[in-house]
This record gives sequence, C-alpha cells and structure tokens, in this order.
Amino acid sequence: MDINDKAPEFTLPDQNGESVSLKSFRGKYVVLYFYPRADTPGCTIEACSFRDSYKKVENVGAVVLGVSPDEPKALKKFEDKFGLPFTLLGDADKRVCNAYGVIQEKNMYGKKVMGVARTTFMIGPDGKIKHIFHKVKPEGHADEVLVWLKEAAKGAA
Repeated sequence: MDINDKAPEFTLPDQNGESVSLKSFRGKYVVLYFYPRADTPGCTIEACSFRDSYKKVENVGAVVLGVSPDEPKALKKFEDKFGLPFTLLGDADKRVCNAYGVIQEKNMYGKKVMGVARTTFMIGPDGKIKHIFHKVKPEGHADEVLVWLKEAAKGAA
C-alpha cells in the first residue's frame, strides 16, 4: 500500500454484528486504524485516545474505524468497557489486514510471530490513501491523526 493507491474495499462485521462497508464512507476522510487485539494494554491506550479526541475528529468531518482480528463479541465488550464512540470492525480471517499489508513479523517475548502491526491509514473522500502512519505508538497517536486531519482540511479549503 502506498500514498494515492485506492484503498482496498471491504465489508466487515462491526461490534454489533452489522456489516459495515468502506465505500459507505465515500466523501469523508476515514481514519482506518489496525490494532492487534481488543482490551490489551496498548490497544486500550490507543482506543481511549481516539475516544477522547473523537468529537474533534468528527468536527473535521472524519470517521474513525478500528480494525482487529477479533470477533464482534470481543469488540462489543471492548466498546462497552471503555465507552468507545466509534465503529470497531472484526477481521477474524485477517483478509482485510492482509489486503492492507499489516500482518507482519513481530517479536513477542523473544519469539518471532506473525501479527497485526499497529498501522493507521488516512483515506481521503475519494477513497484513496492520503497518508500512512507506520509502527504507531499508542500514546499520542490520536493527536497526530488530528493534526494531520486539520492540515488536510486546510488544504481542501
């Protein structure tokens, strides 16, 4: 995946088991963030920081979609436990994670494992990838995203 590539289309179940398609957000900026697993320490920090900046993200006219290989039931518990106001998508077969190239080799307690590399794709209203945040650090990431969105909004004005 690279800047200006068309973002791969997908339809995934959300935390309520409803189907959500990327194409239904055409015309808006989409913050598509991939994270390894619901309710783990880093993923919780990242999700809560998106929660805390969600109104500001909405005010810029963007939507947040979090994608992990979790089942909808686990996503619902995560949403309820932390009061997450945005859509969480379950990619249990990792089809979408693979399409976006976020399944990568990671070092887990000294062992090499394949897993979701924390990555955020900024998708423009035209459905193309405008920016990619690689190797995301959970702390402060939502702020980086907000800064990027504000700059993008200025450029569009």
